[in-house]
Amino acid sequence: MVWLWVGFIVFVLLMLALDLGVFHRQAHVVTVKEALVWSAVWVTLSLAFSVFVYYGYENHWQGLGSSIDAVDGVINDGTTATVKYLTGYVVEKSLSIDNIFVIAMIFGFFAVPAIYQHRVLFWGILGALVMRGAMIALGATLIARFHWILYLFGVFLIVTGIKMLILKTDHSDPNQNFIVRLTRRFFPITSRFHGQHFVVRAGAPTSYESEIPGTAALPDEAVDQARPGMLMLTPLALTLIVVEFTDLIFAVDSIPAIFAITADPFLVFTSNVFAILGLRSLYFALGGMLNTFRYLKVSLALVLMVVGVKMLIAEWLEGILGTSFNFYLLGMVLLILAAGVAGSLIAERRLTLIRPPSVNRQKGARTILTRFF
Repeated sequence: MVWLWVGFIVFVLLMLALDLGVFHRQAHVVTVKEALVWSAVWVTLSLAFSVFVYYGYENHWQGLGSSIDAVDGVINDGTTATVKYLTGYVVEKSLSIDNIFVIAMIFGFFAVPAIYQHRVLFWGILGALVMRGAMIALGATLIARFHWILYLFGVFLIVTGIKMLILKTDHSDPNQNFIVRLTRRFFPITSRFHGQHFVVRAGAPTSYESEIPGTAALPDEAVDQARPGMLMLTPLALTLIVVEFTDLIFAVDSIPAIFAITADPFLVFTSNVFAILGLRSLYFALGGMLNTFRYLKVSLALVLMVVGVKMLIAEWLEGILGTSFNFYLLGMVLLILAAGVAGSLIAERRLTLIRPPSVNRQKGARTILTRFF
């Protein structure tokens, strides 16, 4: 099975290299059209991989499907493994949307130029893959040794879902974030952006580079006051650090959710990876439409609670429905998400009808400007 892991990781690194090194070598503003194309590419690759999962587990390639899944106590055949992979992918993809809301707030607070947002998301997601890989390895090891941890995960997911329903979204100042204060304490930060650089050396040419290509370079008091040769982080690096820290917090919720579906490390990791890889394009595709999906957070909370309950009563469900309960879980997750999206669109339509025309025109103009520029 080692070669399967190596092959998959090499494939992911190759796709990331093509993304940044070929298609996005030059910094530019990602348009909605480009984001939709890339979203379609990642979704297509994710679905195509489910075909590999089916045949791999059906024929036990490199030992796939040769051990009992600790979650439901069955050996995954092709069909069962495919359903679990798709369910995990949908759950992780839906939970990543909540992450997008926070990323948009972070970009807005640090005033990250649109031309550099893709670069931050690229390296942020690469770091997220490493962090989540480590968390998945730890989780799989713990579940293999202590099966009762699954019940703790189930309770945790239910509590998290309830908190999402009753607590308001936290819009606290990122400057008060622990990781921001810690970074500012130990690392010198430049006063402004220096192109797409995360680190600059005081006195070097990059320390005098303008924020955006083609514009005049503005003074940077922090660089001017630093001793020549000192390495300094830019606000772009600080933004990246906050994005990484945010994903780590979200991973605490999402990783237990996938373990409620399967404890097979290969299925857990691959479904997580494909969900994360499409996060960047999804961010740019949604653009100014994020606030439209007002009931999506409710759907995500319900998904967490459903998955948590399933984790607690998995043995009982298996006794009644057999392994087919994985199909019901996938259908229920899709139905809850669809209801949240549909309800949001209906509510937005009603608000559009009762708003004064001038407000609708202003809102529409802001949305168009945000999405396309």
